[in-house]
Amino acid sequence: MSLRDRLSALIAAGGPISVAQYMTACLHDPDFGYYAMRPAIGETGDFITAPMVSQMFGELIGVWAAASWELMGRPAELRLIELGPGDGTLMGDILKTVRHAEGFLEAADVWLVETSPPLRALQADGLGERVRWAASLAEVPGGAPTILIANELLDCLPARQFVRTAIGWSEQVVGLDADGELAFGLTSTPAGALLPDAQPGQVFEQSAPQAALGAQLGARIAADGGAALLIDYGRAEPGFGDTLQALRRHEKVDPLDRPGEADLTVHADFPAVMAAARAEGVDAAILTQADFLARMGIGARAEALVRASPGRTGRIGRQLTRLIAADEMGELFKVCAIHSPGWTPPAFED
Repeated sequence: MSLRDRLSALIAAGGPISVAQYMTACLHDPDFGYYAMRPAIGETGDFITAPMVSQMFGELIGVWAAASWELMGRPAELRLIELGPGDGTLMGDILKTVRHAEGFLEAADVWLVETSPPLRALQADGLGERVRWAASLAEVPGGAPTILIANELLDCLPARQFVRTAIGWSEQVVGLDADGELAFGLTSTPAGALLPDAQPGQVFEQSAPQAALGAQLGARIAADGGAALLIDYGRAEPGFGDTLQALRRHEKVDPLDRPGEADLTVHADFPAVMAAARAEGVDAAILTQADFLARMGIGARAEALVRASPGRTGRIGRQLTRLIAADEMGELFKVCAIHSPGWTPPAFED
């Protein structure tokens, strides 16, 4: 049996499933899910993340973490947490950087929140005994200020999709066509769904898990102090659009083709995440990735790397372009800070 067979049987027995349910199965089914069985990250895999583009990215996140700790008053106990740490490259670069901040590593209790067994194995190989693991943020002990990083995590949290038709809203679902193949279709919208005004044909995505994470981060930071940094591709303002995509070997493929064998994502809904966090009594702000990295000094860091390795000038220039150019990651990717009131994290000052 394949995941396609399992989903087809589920739909045949109980009717169409939401896009969110489909995403969850494709990514996390314990037998066939992408992250459970075959995550493929990097140049030879299905997708690449900013920490793999250049060491500069992780180094500047490390600088941000150390500077935030300083602004928080150098607490003697700190939870340094990464959600969805991939192959461990980002945390590795962060730890190499923060060792230059006297006292930081002595204060930091380092946690990785990861549910994928294959990725945990990669993280252990790269990071060794310096870190501990949890299956959820709730498992990480509270009681101390938090500095939390999540790079390209929100886009993996499932969303439902609603389509405005000529007669009202409908929900886009995954069902079976006349030939028994997986297919998108529309069904009536559940009573009580809160949906905005829209024109016919517009698609509105709603991710309860993304908003729930914003609330969870807000509650934790309100209780213990600290800051979270969320980096992802997505929108800074509420909007419409069908952003569901599947990536296999760096190419977009049909999301319904070979379920469980490609990475499925939707755009991060930063407005919903920030609103949920603020409702818990904390502050939130957002920048483009280009602005954030520029304010953190990526230009100067690139120049230093070129001076140290002139033979890598072209490569470093290409890496810099990939991270900050408007037609690469610079504008589509956003950086959101959620933080306790009374101070402003680095790069987010007016």
